[in-house]
Amino acid sequence: MAKFITAREAAELIPDNATVGIAGMGLSGWPEEIACAIRDHFKETGHPCGLNLKQGSAMGDWGFGNQFMGWERNPLPEPDKDHGNRGVTRLGEAGPGLVTKWTSAHIGSAFTLCEFARQNKIETHCLPQGVIINLWREIAAGRPGLITKVGLGTFVDPRVEGGRMNECAQEEVVKLIELDGEEYLFYPSFKCDVALLRGTIADENGNISFAHESVVNEGFEVATAVKNNGGIVIVQVEYLAKKETLNPKEVKIPGKLVDYVVQAKDPKSCWQAEGTYWEPSYSGQIRIPLDSLKPLPFDERKVVCRRCAMELKKGDMINLGVGMPADIARVVAEEGYIDQVTMSTESGMVGGVPSALPSFGSAYNPEAILTPHEMFDLISGGGLDMTCLGIGEVDGDGNNNVSRMGKRLTGPGGFIDITAATPKVIFAGTLMGKAKEKVGNGRLEILEEGTFRKFVEKVGQITFAGQYAPENQEVLYVTERAVFKLIDHKMTLIEIAPGIDLQKDVLDCLGFRPEIAPDLKEMDAAIFQEHWGGLGDYLK
Repeated sequence: MAKFITAREAAELIPDNATVGIAGMGLSGWPEEIACAIRDHFKETGHPCGLNLKQGSAMGDWGFGNQFMGWERNPLPEPDKDHGNRGVTRLGEAGPGLVTKWTSAHIGSAFTLCEFARQNKIETHCLPQGVIINLWREIAAGRPGLITKVGLGTFVDPRVEGGRMNECAQEEVVKLIELDGEEYLFYPSFKCDVALLRGTIADENGNISFAHESVVNEGFEVATAVKNNGGIVIVQVEYLAKKETLNPKEVKIPGKLVDYVVQAKDPKSCWQAEGTYWEPSYSGQIRIPLDSLKPLPFDERKVVCRRCAMELKKGDMINLGVGMPADIARVVAEEGYIDQVTMSTESGMVGGVPSALPSFGSAYNPEAILTPHEMFDLISGGGLDMTCLGIGEVDGDGNNNVSRMGKRLTGPGGFIDITAATPKVIFAGTLMGKAKEKVGNGRLEILEEGTFRKFVEKVGQITFAGQYAPENQEVLYVTERAVFKLIDHKMTLIEIAPGIDLQKDVLDCLGFRPEIAPDLKEMDAAIFQEHWGGLGDYLK
């Protein structure tokens, strides 16, 4: 039976050099109060030290304020001193030494640990999100690891970088193997000593409910992997309940897997997402009228989202990535066709309207909330019709880098898993960085050219490998100025925006010379009008 302890007592239980597993997305599933206690204990005693941190998703706080919350129903309270500092970054606030190894799919929002990684003070690897999440199941079941084609040709491939994000990362965490004459990647299992998890409610027997969580995370898989390997499972919750009062279908981690429960003293340590303490339409308690969500501002970003939405067909199931792609849901909702397609995110949201940053991974009015491993099984098996993901930097081979640009370390998240098996892949972003542009009256005007290129001669890291794209996969690169398509593994310009100069505003802004389609078209002028109303014509 689980023992109920304080956050400080939980911190004292973690041994030096332990491998620690966590689960969640954003701040959903993150045990903030326990993490702060671990930080403080390390500051005071130097222990625990040398931790090896394992996580599947981005878990942190981007620090966005209300300026990014224009369409949310419940905007953030005024930012306080902790805003932007919550999440995994807490483990770096005590200085180097607490965490010395780190494996994750996404590390960008853990600012303190990222800085140590840049300084080569933490051995850091990034692997595909779906791989890490499903690897927990392999570990739990006592299997040797995960075999998959996900990651071939990308920076995760051992022939490229082997997932290493810095020079001090020398461990081999992925191997190239051959089965029946085909190449695969093998991700070996590992032993995990401690699980640090969070739910909403614990009963007196330690059964954990995720009642208010927007993401039904991989906490069960992490807990099972740790427990079956003789480790300890610690779970933070907001509420306690009498035993045998929880609906058994709502128990996501059985009490038999839980060693210790910490009831948080401060509700601020139990936020649903970075931008939301609790939005009941995220977790299924209510359904909201969608006209309560404000439309996107009319600018070049909205043009990109509209052009991406034009690729949808009635009945499609689409995955939306973080950043600009998540706003496609807002365009579809504004056009009144949200019930004609099924939006989804890799966190497990199916249906409804996915939320953008700073609450990415949650969704308003979802029809179903799957666990992440269920969602990645669907994705990796080819269950999506289309995905739209972001552009970091793109080169002439069609490679896209969103994981490491210069000194900025981010990781791939689910990018590699999703693009490996989805038949239609769209990458969305502006053509140049920090350009000043004006849209309206059916045309685009460049007021001031951008200061850095996104379409470059060679990407700094390969997150999507254009040359590994299957022959039957359709790959588009959609910007406000032009649309490119990967044809015979060559970047081909197929559309340009009305009102711009092909040479000056497009070709001169590229670090490579693309092929130009003989039937080069002009982008639909209607999406450059403030009011569109034309999505229905394309959904047919």
